[in-house]
Parts: sequence; C-alpha cells; structure tokens
Amino acid sequence: MDKENFTVITEFFLLGLTDRAELKVFLFMLFLVIYVISLMGNVGMIVLIQITPKLHSPMYFFLSCLSCVDACYCSVFGPKMLVDFFEEKGTISYTACLLQCFVFVFLITTEGFFLAAMAYDRYVAIANPLLYMVVMTKKVCTILVIGSFIGGAINSLTHTFGLVSLSFCGPNISHFFCDLPQLLKLSCTDTSRNELLLLIFSGVIATIIFLIVITSYIFIVIAILRIRSASGRHKAFSTCASHLTTVTLLYGSISFSYIQPSSQYSLEQEKVVSVFYTMVIPMLNPLIYSLRNKDVKDALKRTMELKSSLC
Repeated sequence: MDKENFTVITEFFLLGLTDRAELKVFLFMLFLVIYVISLMGNVGMIVLIQITPKLHSPMYFFLSCLSCVDACYCSVFGPKMLVDFFEEKGTISYTACLLQCFVFVFLITTEGFFLAAMAYDRYVAIANPLLYMVVMTKKVCTILVIGSFIGGAINSLTHTFGLVSLSFCGPNISHFFCDLPQLLKLSCTDTSRNELLLLIFSGVIATIIFLIVITSYIFIVIAILRIRSASGRHKAFSTCASHLTTVTLLYGSISFSYIQPSSQYSLEQEKVVSVFYTMVIPMLNPLIYSLRNKDVKDALKRTMELKSSLC
C-alpha cells in the first residue's frame, strides 16, 4: 500500500470493556474500589517495610520493589479506565498510547524479573540459611533490582521503537488500554518484524524468568525435604507460599491470555483476563503477602497499636 493512501493517526479510541450502558456504573464502582485498595495496599506495604527495622532484609527489600511496581502498574490503567466508563469512546492521543504501551511492557517485564530474583532469594535463604546475609548483600540486591529495571526497559524500548515505524489504518482499539497485539492489528504496514521481535524478546525473557523460578523451587523443595522436623518444613514452605502464589497468578493469567491457539481466541475473554493481571493481581499481591506472612502481620499489628496509643 502506498504511503499516500495512509491516514495519519493522531489519536486512538479505546472501545473499553463493554458497550452496555447498564453495566458501566456498576463496573466503575467495582474498579474504583479495586484501584483504591490496590494503591493503598501497595503504598502501605512500602511504608510498613520502611518504618519496621525487622523487615529490613533482602526478602522485604524485593517485596517493597514489587509493591512499587504494582502501584505504578495499576495507575497506568486504573484512572484512564475509570474515566472512559463515562465516554462512548475513550480517546487517547497517539503519543499517550505509545507511552502507555511502553510503560505496560516495561512494568510487566520488570515484575517478572523481580519474581525471579525473589525466587533466588528464597532459595538462598532456605538452602543456605547460614550464608544468606553473606550471599544476599545490599550490593547484590541492588544489582538484581537495577538489572530488572534495565531488562524491562530494553524489552519495552524494542517494541515501542518498532511501533513508531508503523502506519495505522484505523483508530479503534477493541480494548481498554493500548495493548501491543491490538496495535499491531491496526497497522497498515507489514508487522512481521514486530511480531518476530515480540516472539524473540518476550519468549526469551519469559523462558529465562521461568527457568530461574522453576530451578530455584526445585532446589527449595529438595532443601525442604531434607529438614527433619515437620514444623521446620512447614515454616520453610510458608516463607515461599506467598511468592509462589504471586508467580502462579501472574504467569497463569498471562499464559492464558497470550499462549492459546488463534482458533480459541475470544476478545471478551481476553479483556477479562487482562483486567485480572492489570488490576486484580496488583490488588491481591499486598493482601497475599500480608495475610500469609507472620512478620508482616506482626509489624502491621504493632503499627496499628502505636497509632491507636498516639491518638
């Protein structure tokens, strides 16, 4: 197709979750509650870790970084989604759409690397408890966090620069945010290079993260089985249960969304799953780590008691 036949797209229309007016008020209230809980939960987790000396360990350092990513993550989609419930078509500029896509890929990739780093941290803590603080030094933890951000940025920049080179035939995105596959579908130009980059970069990164997590947990299970006392095995497993739950929720939803035959693809199903990993999981993560973690519950209880005594 010749370039003169292209229409320059300056903005996109997000068609949202539903076009049924009777559902929009209910969905607005539902996602407003989810967004507020998610934001308060993740920010609260960060503050709690910072003000509690007992939580100043590598495990909780990674958890505070995960909470920071989740707080940013839900804020990329939450406010825009809520506003668009009162619009027939949610308008988003071309630049803002690319920025939203960039931030989404950056944060989800970074979170994946964080989960891999947290799996390695749990392996060291359980398999080599006496050497834990020697191995997981502040420098090592900082390097892992910075490396996670760099990995997320490289993956995101690669796909975003690929989008910049494309021309788009239409402005309607059948989703509630600027998802990369949806943007590729709107392109008038050849997207084979973009799809190849998506397959290579995202595939390689997902495989690396998956192998690190799986390998870490294989050694964790072996180490737990070597513990003689039942109470010791239970305590060791409980320290990993929250992290394993988070990994399962994130990878399960993303795999269900992206790794399925095209013949079974459903846009409505895709929207529901997207809501789960963009809004619901960031809300669940602080709840999972607080409800299943004795140290976090004790720190929260002491903080509330201190607040009550001051009042």
